[in-house]
Amino acid sequence: MVNRDALAGYLESLLQVNRFKDYCPNGLQVEGKMQIHRLVTGVTASLALIEAALAAQADALLVHHGYFWKHESLVITGIKKRRLAALLNADLNLFAYHLPLDAHPDYGNNAQLGRLWGVQQITPLECEPLVLQGEFAQPLSGAAVVQLLADSLQRTPLHIPAAGQIRRLAWCSGGAQDYIEAAARAGADAYISGEISEPTQHLAQEYGIHYFAAGHHATERFGAKALGEHLATHFDIDHQFIDLLNPA
Repeated sequence: MVNRDALAGYLESLLQVNRFKDYCPNGLQVEGKMQIHRLVTGVTASLALIEAALAAQADALLVHHGYFWKHESLVITGIKKRRLAALLNADLNLFAYHLPLDAHPDYGNNAQLGRLWGVQQITPLECEPLVLQGEFAQPLSGAAVVQLLADSLQRTPLHIPAAGQIRRLAWCSGGAQDYIEAAARAGADAYISGEISEPTQHLAQEYGIHYFAAGHHATERFGAKALGEHLATHFDIDHQFIDLLNPA
């Protein structure tokens, strides 16, 4: 069991929340019961995930995508009302960590992806610290990287091919396709993000860099899970990661 406020303070320190200028508040977004015995983690605080957490008898839900995003409507109606009502009626805590959970060197989405793919000598890009870079032990073909991503993420990526094999790799989970230029300038042979935009293909082709769009949800499942497992051990609480299928 862990006290809610003690958990919030621990996470703020562990994830170095104050380092980030984010698009949403990071931390305890919806206050629930004081004592936490069971934690559920997931990617997005949808109504379906809230209901799954309640079915699992959770006292707290920790996600990567929470609420109160910059520029969203301030009124509590419709979907937002139903989600908040479900949390408040059940006294279920909601913790959310966006950029801090992408960037953490151990439990972050990007660090977890690098380990999953067997990348060596992992370091952040100097110009874009959210983006990680490293090398495969042996150069891989574009087709081999497609297979690696498909096997590890259970989702076949979109590949924009380039000439040559891939030794040096850069990546950033989620909607980070705009960092492709920074990756190319840093000398990466390939860049992986979750999403692709219309300009991404042209940039990949003109820079001569392989690009893989591996899925926003698919690339952001691993941070919350790893963090939940750490919290379960550190505080001796129950933890369950719930992954709701999402093709994005």
